[in-house]
Amino acid sequence: MTTVYFDNAATTQLRNEVIDCMTECMKNNFGNPSSTHSYGRQSKSIIETCRKSIASYFKVSASEIVFTSGGTEADNLILRSAVRDLGVSEIITSKIEHHAILHTVEALKKEYNINVKFVDLKPDGHIDYTHLEMLLQSEAKQLVSLMHINNEIGNKLDIALVADLCKSSKALFHSDTVQSVGHYQLDLEQMPLDFLAASAHKFHGPKGVGFAFIRKHSGIKGSIFGGEQERGYRAGTEAIHNIVGLTEALKCSYNNLETERQYISEIKTYFIEQLRDVFPEVTFNGSCQDSENSTYTLINVCLPIATEKASLLQFQLDLKGIACSKGSACQSGSSQNSHVLSEILDEDHLKRPSVRFSFSIFNTKADVDYVIEVLKEFV
Repeated sequence: MTTVYFDNAATTQLRNEVIDCMTECMKNNFGNPSSTHSYGRQSKSIIETCRKSIASYFKVSASEIVFTSGGTEADNLILRSAVRDLGVSEIITSKIEHHAILHTVEALKKEYNINVKFVDLKPDGHIDYTHLEMLLQSEAKQLVSLMHINNEIGNKLDIALVADLCKSSKALFHSDTVQSVGHYQLDLEQMPLDFLAASAHKFHGPKGVGFAFIRKHSGIKGSIFGGEQERGYRAGTEAIHNIVGLTEALKCSYNNLETERQYISEIKTYFIEQLRDVFPEVTFNGSCQDSENSTYTLINVCLPIATEKASLLQFQLDLKGIACSKGSACQSGSSQNSHVLSEILDEDHLKRPSVRFSFSIFNTKADVDYVIEVLKEFV
C-alpha cells in the first residue's frame, strides 16, 4: 500500500546522520557528565561542545542555551519562573498559542492571580500589532508570549517587530519557536528577544530533547531540583545521545537551509495549485496560502465536503496510508474543534473538515498526487 507522511508539524523523521551520531554516542560515551573521572569528563565535554555549536547558530553565548526535554518544558520553565522569580504580574498572549503556553498561563493565573491579556487577532489569524502596542502601555511588570510560527495554520509572526515593541515598553518577550528553529535563522544578537523554546523532533532530531534560550542576567531560575546540571536550571542527568542528536539535526538543517527550503516550498506550492484545480471551493485557513506571511512547511485547508461525510475524512485518509492532522498532535483524539480554528473561522466553515498537511525533505510531488487522488475519490 502507498503511504504518505504529511504530518511533519507533529514530528519529523530522523535524518540518517542523526541516527548514526546518536548510535556512536550511545556505544562509546556512556559516562555520567557529572562524574569527575575520564568517562564523565568526556561526556561533559561533548555536551558543552554541543551547547557552543547550538549557540553559534543564534549568535548568543553558550551559557544562554539550556537543554530541556522539549519545547513544552522550556515554555513552562520560562513562564513559571518569570512570574515566580521575576515579578511578572501581567502576561500578554493570544488565544491561538500552543497549549503549552495557554495551559501554563491559565495555571499561573490561578496560582499567582496574575493578569492575563489576549491580543486581538485579525480575521486571518495574524496578531493585531496596534492592539499589542496598546496592551503594552501598562505600569505592570509584563511578559509577552507569542509564537513565531503557528503550529496549526502556519501564520508567521513579525518576531523582530514584537521584540522591538517589547523592548521599548520594557516588557519581557518570550516566543515559542518550536515550528521555526531549524527552518528559519534567528539572529538573537540583533533581536532583543529574552526567551525562546525549541524542540529537536520538529527538525529531524530525536524526541525528548530541546532547549530554552534564556538571555543572560535575566534572573530566571530552575523549576526542577536535585542537582546542579544545566547551571542549576534543570536538575537530572543529561541524555547525552539526545543532545548529540539535536545538535547534528540542527547542523544539518542550517547547513542545507536554502536548498531544503526551496524544495519544500515547491511541494507546498504544487499542493496548493492541485487543490485549487481539483476543488475550486477549497479555502485555506489563516494565511497559509500566502508564502510571505506563512511558513513554507505546512498548509491548513478547509475542504468542500458535506457535513455528514466530514467525520469520515480522517478515517479514510488513514485507511489509504495518508498521515495528516486536523490540528495539533497534542489534541489528537479530541472531539472538539481546534481552538485555533475556532477563533478565526465562521460557523459554516467550522462544520466542514479542515486538515493540516505539513511537509519535509522526505516528501515528493508524487505524494501530493496520491493525496489529491484519494481526496477526489472521497469527495
